[in-house]
Amino acid sequence: MQPIVVQNIHKRFGDVKALRNISFTVEEGELFGLIGPDGAGKSTLFRILTTLLLADEGTATVNGLHVVKDYRSIRRQVGYMPGRFSLYQDLSVEENLHFFATIFHTSVEENYELIRDIYEQIAPFKKRPAGKLSGGMKQKLALCCALVHKPAVLFLDEPTTGVDPVSRKEFWEMLQRLKQKGIPILVSTPYMDEAVLCDRVALIQKGEIMQINTPAAIIADFKKPIWAVRARNMFHLLRDLRAYEGTDSCYAFGEYLHLTLHTGIEDAKAWLTARHHEDLVIQSTTAGIEDAFIRLMQEQNETV
Repeated sequence: MQPIVVQNIHKRFGDVKALRNISFTVEEGELFGLIGPDGAGKSTLFRILTTLLLADEGTATVNGLHVVKDYRSIRRQVGYMPGRFSLYQDLSVEENLHFFATIFHTSVEENYELIRDIYEQIAPFKKRPAGKLSGGMKQKLALCCALVHKPAVLFLDEPTTGVDPVSRKEFWEMLQRLKQKGIPILVSTPYMDEAVLCDRVALIQKGEIMQINTPAAIIADFKKPIWAVRARNMFHLLRDLRAYEGTDSCYAFGEYLHLTLHTGIEDAKAWLTARHHEDLVIQSTTAGIEDAFIRLMQEQNETV
């Protein structure tokens, strides 16, 4: 049985099409990522799958249960971390944890083995009110509360948004350990660098899934040569490259611009040299998930 099955889900809010024909499955023990920017439809889909919102069209099952007909059973069997910290901020760490265990008719002691690796990191602050924790510690507490009843499926909606890079790294290490325990995980994130930490990903934009595959396969599907370009005045460089008729795409990527072309690189170099760009650097580079996402987004826009 597949832990999550989504078939042709549509959702509209007034004139806004939040989700359009969304279909995918999550396999047993899989860490599946839903990757896309704010407003792409990630949270709307999570709310449908966790029975908090009704789809306009389509069906979905979680752990073999229908999200509408069996909503009560689903709520008892899943763990859910919404994008916004939603625990009781005036309760302490241990009070929050015991409260959520009680809600699910279990105890922290009964399932402590599942949360031990995570809880040990926040145990020194167990008497502290949840609202006084750092962003990273809040996320660890929220994950403990989502796991305390030993869920069959785990939903994490943008769990690392707003936390520092070290906490992000630690959080993903915890997810890898949870996956090894056989818990299927659906996680959403706007951070493209986190996509490579998933077994498979769905790239979503404007409520549509553009591609589903392993991160490596998505990157391998990027066939065009890609160039990293830099000059002293990056704004003028971006303006000139976007005006160049041989440019296929050009966008900021860290301290460089990433460039793909319809023409050869020598023609582009001559174009830039003629415009007197100082400290010009052009070098070949390899594509990443973000490059693949932008290419798919451009293709999506061309078909609209």
